[in-house]
Amino acid sequence: MISVCLTNGSDEIIMANRNGRAIRFNEDAVRPMGRTATGVRGMTLDADGEDELVGMICINDIERESVLVVSETGYGKRSAIEDYRKTGRGGKGVKTLNITEKTGKVVAIKAVTDDNDLMIINKSGITIRLRLSTVRVMGRATQGVQLINLTKRGDSIGSVCQVNAEEEEEAPETEVLDANATDSTVNTENMPSTESEN
Repeated sequence: MISVCLTNGSDEIIMANRNGRAIRFNEDAVRPMGRTATGVRGMTLDADGEDELVGMICINDIERESVLVVSETGYGKRSAIEDYRKTGRGGKGVKTLNITEKTGKVVAIKAVTDDNDLMIINKSGITIRLRLSTVRVMGRATQGVQLINLTKRGDSIGSVCQVNAEEEEEAPETEVLDANATDSTVNTENMPSTESEN
């Protein structure tokens, strides 16, 4: 089991594999069936023995949402949903990330908006949180940008999730003292007297 989504009967589904391809189809292409049924094929994987499904997303709002994919070396990108043409289920899909030696394989796919933050944790235990509004939407077949810098050799992305964006905390106000200002309430009780004694 890779992913579970709650749908309304008329949503669209996008599935992605490790080799950088994704397929988009209407959920009504998957007929309702029994709880213990095997199911039907959603996507055809490559026959290289190393390909596998990495995730599935349910599209609810095509106008606001975009498709985010993340690679195992920390590269990622957002693409417009309309860049993925609708097909029947069971096909091989279209390219969603340009796989290179630098990017590595795809590890995650998410449906995101500008109102989300992205949290990434790598296998060595380092976590980063970034605003998705700073990640621009780009072409479907590009390799994306580096989202996290993996410093350890052999390290890779462990998990990715989107969360609601937090408001930036304002810096606390600090009182600025004017060096030229005079304070009429200065305590002169312990100050030495300047009067001469007679």
